[in-house]
Order: sequence, then structure tokens, then C-alpha cells
Amino acid sequence: MKVVVIGGNFAGFTAAIEIKRKLKDNVEVTLIDRNPDFLFIPSLIWVPTKRREIKDITVPRRSVLEKRGVNFVQTIAEKIDPEAKVVYTQNGNYPYDQLVIATGPKVNYDVAPGVREHAFYIGTPDKALQAREKLEAFKKNPGPIVIGATQQAGCMGAAYEFLFNIEKWLRDQHIRKKVELYWVTPETYLGHFGIDGMPMGESMLKGFMSMFHIHYRTGVGIKEVKADSVELTNGETIDSCFTMLMPPFIGVDLIRNSPELEAAPNGFLDVLASYRHKKYNNVWVAGLTVNVPAPFKQGEVPFAVPKTGYPSDETGKIVAENITRVYNGITKLKEKTWGEIPGLCIMDAGKKEVIIFSNHLFKPRTFAIMLPNVFYDLGKVMLEKYFLWKMRHGYAQLP
Repeated sequence: MKVVVIGGNFAGFTAAIEIKRKLKDNVEVTLIDRNPDFLFIPSLIWVPTKRREIKDITVPRRSVLEKRGVNFVQTIAEKIDPEAKVVYTQNGNYPYDQLVIATGPKVNYDVAPGVREHAFYIGTPDKALQAREKLEAFKKNPGPIVIGATQQAGCMGAAYEFLFNIEKWLRDQHIRKKVELYWVTPETYLGHFGIDGMPMGESMLKGFMSMFHIHYRTGVGIKEVKADSVELTNGETIDSCFTMLMPPFIGVDLIRNSPELEAAPNGFLDVLASYRHKKYNNVWVAGLTVNVPAPFKQGEVPFAVPKTGYPSDETGKIVAENITRVYNGITKLKEKTWGEIPGLCIMDAGKKEVIIFSNHLFKPRTFAIMLPNVFYDLGKVMLEKYFLWKMRHGYAQLP
């Protein structure tokens, strides 16, 4: 059996290694990705302030995958023909018996005028390094800073983390008193996170904002970003010498170039609870490529759910298990919707942290807790070290 996996970060990396581990010589697994390295995306928040270098949070894919018996092809996948069961790439065509789509997202910088030109983003290595360069210049001539998320965005957690890390960095640079720091978010309240909040979450974040002297605006979108200001959808304009915004995610060009897959309007793919494609039984979807409609009531400004590393890793494992069951003739598949996956996150707060855990990512939940650690972000650092160790050794079966 030939299995092709498109995308090699949390979901795809995990799925490819697990499929090969489970089916051994009965399967030929090929992973396709445009980049040579696995990237631990959560640690990009530390790159602009020089707490991490890119080399610290990357793992070369080829050596790990080939050691585990997985073929690695570094190229760009351009189109999928699910009827012919072929993936077309810039470096040849790859037929498959089973296909796993784990491409991750594309960033919609055009969500509002000026976001692409004047706002920084910390979700990719090159953008994080651009933000670092800007901050180096900012130190010499400090002024107001705006950090937050645009309308339709879903990755609020990383933006919160960057906010508190910048506040700490400003103090370390001895320029905090010269900077008015603003948080802007489409969330209806602080700590919504796109999961309808956690117990005590709003009050905890209000306490952080007060303690760190951060101004905040909730329920707002971005009307326009200029070189020296940010205009909000409520009509307010905030002066800004440095702006970092999390834009929304949309589906990648590969999916848009493959109309037979019938993507949702946002370019992501609807799936069954088994992460099987609704139309094609031999197509599976994992990680951020999965379309996850918001399960909560929206405010005036829409926003999305978070798609983070832990549920991506979990969906990769579920897909691997289900492909194994299909190969073995087992009709009952493992099912767990995105919202039923446990919520597990450690939010960095500038060498402090908040541990977030719940039995389900979305409500209803029977257990949910937020625990602040105001002494040191040990949990965040240990989680990073653990995941990088796991990926370097190809131990995808571990939690």
C-alpha cells in the first residue's frame, strides 16, 4: 500500500511516522513538504526578543524520517486529483492508495488594508526575524505598541504570549515607561481564546493587564493599519510605532487548486469525526487543514477557533490509527472531533506562565482549569524541550 502525506509539521510528521511504525513493510510512506525542517512553531514568540534562534527550534526532517523508513520529498505539492489518486508536485507526480493532507494554513494578510505592509507577524521564521530587526531599531526611538489579532483570526494564544513577552522585554531594555502598550482583539472578552473561555480566565487576564499596565480593547477588528497608527472598527485610532497582529488562517493554494476536494469557503476541508474526507474514503485530513466551525456565539466582530500543536498532533495519530484499521479490514474507526480533544496549553507570560487544561477543548467540559505560575515559565520550556526531543528521535507515538 502506498501512502502519501502532504505536510510535515505536527500533524503530518506524526501521521507519517506512525503509519510506518504500525504497518511496517506492508506500507510505503512518502512525506512531501516544501521545507527541509520541522519547526516548533510555539517557540517563534521568543525569536523577536532573541530568547531563541531559529536553529534552536528546528529539526531536519530527512534524517529522522528516513531512519523511520519514511521517504521524504522536498518539493511543492500543486494539485491533488482524488479521482485518479495522484498528487502533482513541482518535482513529479505521486500516486497513492491513501492520502493524508496536513498542509497547515496560509496567512490572510489582506484581511484589512495595511496589515500586509505595516503590521508584523510572528508565525513564520522570516516574519519573526523581521520583527526582531524592527525591535532593535525601536529600542533607540521607543513609542506606543499595538499587539493583538484581526477579525476572523483564531490564534489568540500566541498573540497573548507575545504581548506579555514584549512587556517583559521592554522592562529588560529599561524603556517600559516610555511605551504605551495596547492589546486589541476581536474576542468578546479577555481570555475567550476562541474556545469560549476557561474558569477564572477573564478575571486572571484582567489582573495581568492591570499588573503590567496594558491598555486593552475587546470586540474590535482592524479597519486599517498605517505606518504610525492602527484604526479599529469601532472608530478609534491608536498611535503605534510597532504593530504585531495575528491575521486569520485560510486554506493553502494546493487545496484551492484541487476543486474536487470541495473545500469550505475558507479553504479548509470538512471531515467526519474519523478525519476521513466526507467524499473520498481514501483521503484523510489532519492538523490545521481540518475545517473547524466556531461552536460559540459570535460578537459583532467574528473570530475563529484555535488550531494548535497538541490537537494537530492528536489528529495525526487518529489518522494513522484509522488508516491502519482500514488496511487490516476493520470497519470501526476511531472518532474524536476537534472539540472533544483535551485542551492542553501552556501560555507564556514573559518568563511567567499559565497552565491551561481541560478534558475537552470546547464546551461542554467536565474539567477545566487555569493555573498561573508567576515564578518562571519552566513548564513552557520543558514542553518545548520534550517535543523537540520527541521529533528528533521520531518518537511520534508518545503523547
